[in-house]
Amino acid sequence: MSENTGQFDQERESLLIFIWQKRKIIIAVTAMAAIAATVVSILLTPIFKSTAIVFPAATSTVSFSEQRNAKASSMDFGEEEQAEQLVQILQSSKIRNIIVNRYDLMNHYDIDADDANKNHKLGKAWENHINFARTRYGSIQIDVFDEDRFLAAEIANKIVQIIDTVKNEMVQERTIPAFEINQRKKEQLETEKKVILRKMDSLSQLGVVSIEGRANLFSAYNESKNAADRTFFKKQIDINLQYGATFDGLEMMRDEKITKLTKFEDAYEQAESDANTLFNHKFVVEPAVVADKKAKPKRLIIIILATMGAFIFIIFALLIKARISELKKIA
Repeated sequence: MSENTGQFDQERESLLIFIWQKRKIIIAVTAMAAIAATVVSILLTPIFKSTAIVFPAATSTVSFSEQRNAKASSMDFGEEEQAEQLVQILQSSKIRNIIVNRYDLMNHYDIDADDANKNHKLGKAWENHINFARTRYGSIQIDVFDEDRFLAAEIANKIVQIIDTVKNEMVQERTIPAFEINQRKKEQLETEKKVILRKMDSLSQLGVVSIEGRANLFSAYNESKNAADRTFFKKQIDINLQYGATFDGLEMMRDEKITKLTKFEDAYEQAESDANTLFNHKFVVEPAVVADKKAKPKRLIIIILATMGAFIFIIFALLIKARISELKKIA
């Protein structure tokens, strides 16, 4: 154990002696690297960062059901599932294309429109300048980096604004056809009900009445005091005997259609609301503001890393050179 410790101390001492012997070269190279890093960091274009924070809404619909889920309130904040969905929408090409076209980011990012790899380059530039991430609180953080501090804030706020537009378009791709189906079904039921009512009206004009009314006709016939009344009621009874069963069937069909329409009303209203209402799908916690201080580059970090890298590199390079010289002497 003591031998290993002594050997380690000897090697460390040898290294320190070697560094001291080569101190002029090490200092010169390290100083040159520090100066170069300082110049480069000064020449680098400053990048500004604007951040917006939003919470997803728990629901994107208004419920007409009596058994309404307590979590389905439009006032509730969304949970993990809604946050993940919102991140996916933010990362979609729909959001990107709107922003790229509105702010002409192809030119802003110096991408040639005739370049065969323009879409790939645009995607990379987008990823480098715009980030979406969930926070530990369940919200979504939208970070926009750009040389233009005002443009960065404007893009971040525009992304927040168009979340609702894009999601509403996606939702309506499904809800509008569903509403049209419900609308056709409702119109069909109403048409069938009207046809039944017209037939019942025609029979009513002939004197056909409901079952209760027929019982009254027989009572009136028996209680008639003269031949004219007996003839009238006899005629009415004959008509009801002939068409009464048809009238009763129509009456049952009418009640059935009315019941179906009543039950169908909630589904129709729900479909109509989902298809025609433009919802707000997020809560804006913090809109983006114009940055008053650059986010990067961090000049001090660049200088420190470059200086330390140059210092370590030159030591290793000198050690390797010295070792090669020793090996040549041995050979």
